[in-house]
Amino acid sequence: MNLWLRLVVTIVSALFGPRIPPPDGISRLRFRVWPHDLDLSMHMNNGRYLGIMDLGRLDLILRSGLWRSILRRRWTPVLDAAIIRYRRELRAFRAFRLETRILCWTGATLLIEQRMLSEGPDGEILHAVAIHRAGIYDRRARSYVTIERLMKEIGIRATSPAPPDAVAAFLAAEDALRRSG
Repeated sequence: MNLWLRLVVTIVSALFGPRIPPPDGISRLRFRVWPHDLDLSMHMNNGRYLGIMDLGRLDLILRSGLWRSILRRRWTPVLDAAIIRYRRELRAFRAFRLETRILCWTGATLLIEQRMLSEGPDGEILHAVAIHRAGIYDRRARSYVTIERLMKEIGIRATSPAPPDAVAAFLAAEDALRRSG
């Protein structure tokens, strides 16, 4: 299955699947590594990890109900930064799951964690973990939509959890990179 077919399956599954209540809900998607996912080293291509992670964020948008507001208001989901740590390779035909969850937020920025996991003989294996900084852009207003407004759109009133140390380090690195030009 290439990403287009995975995209269709993700959309259909999300529309008929159980709702994910933000901000604490976790999207869990199951996949398998197919031969077209592999690179010359015969494990999943680094870029494919990020492509599949797009599907997890889409699932979170769809199953939280936020997609209705995004379509109605013609907003655009935007990913503006990401950091990924590859831990263990994913080889051909390996089944794995992608977990996507909101870590915290501030202003108009969501910080999302995604993990690729599989089952091994001694328990769960972490293959990759990523942190993404994302937001929803309102083209008409030419600004990002605040997370408070996003939560209100889907009937949620919540305050952000404290950012984990990894998020603080990620944001500091992003700030340094932006300043460097």
